[in-house]
Amino acid sequence: MVEIEVQPRAAKAPARETSPQKQPASAFTQQDDPRCKPIPLPRHLGGHDPHNECADTMPGNTFPGGDVYVNGKNFDALQLATRTLWDVKTDDFEKQPPRSQTFFVRMKLPEIQRERELAKACGYRFVVGMRSKAHKEAPLKADNTLDVVVMDWC
Repeated sequence: MVEIEVQPRAAKAPARETSPQKQPASAFTQQDDPRCKPIPLPRHLGGHDPHNECADTMPGNTFPGGDVYVNGKNFDALQLATRTLWDVKTDDFEKQPPRSQTFFVRMKLPEIQRERELAKACGYRFVVGMRSKAHKEAPLKADNTLDVVVMDWC
């Protein structure tokens, strides 16, 4: 009788990593997505001087003097060191009657939430800056997940 020596199978070699050029689009990180690259714009939209000044004097604003375009949206300011995009609201909210305040929140809230999602999709934090405590509290009553601050520099 002839004995046959059985050799163990070789372990499967580990899969080689795909080069970045061959990776599927879903493998890209947020920073790789060209929509997420901040593009400084030469001026602010809207032409409201107090609003623009408030955005420009924000501590740590990377691109004062204009908006920053990220993921299809112009944001008022970007603090690149903390990856934070800002929407600045400088309305005299507390001077308005309660009915107007409610209307303001109802009209502005969907856009604020949309901006937050655009920022979040690119790995940015999103903050809304308000001029007063009353203005800060109103949208938070409607959506307590918002990041809203009173801008003490304006």
